[in-house]
Amino acid sequence: MGWLNRTAKRVRRGRSVASGNRVVDDGVTAHLTEFARTHRGVEAFVEPRTSVTQVTLLLVAYDGEWTRRVVPSPEWAHAFAGHLQIPGYDAAVVGYPQRMRDYNTRNKRHPDLR
Repeated sequence: MGWLNRTAKRVRRGRSVASGNRVVDDGVTAHLTEFARTHRGVEAFVEPRTSVTQVTLLLVAYDGEWTRRVVPSPEWAHAFAGHLQIPGYDAAVVGYPQRMRDYNTRNKRHPDLR
């Protein structure tokens, strides 16, 4: 039985229902795990729920490449980061790393090419 299954209350075809009855799709956990395993220097930033978004987990690699997915709760996100043995931070407290903004700037499409 995997770590995510132990933290879930029950499992339904391809989906785990985590505490608080929020659904964690196996594809989301697989994507986050794959990103962390295939990139160097990954750090996790937990973004709080707002009036327009759910709680999200942002993973940022050493070069600024990043990915973001909705997760059930901040506790789940921190536990997930701990399970992967990567540092986890509250984005509302520490902000976002400069390397992420630099990555976005470097990879913007030229306006004339759209």
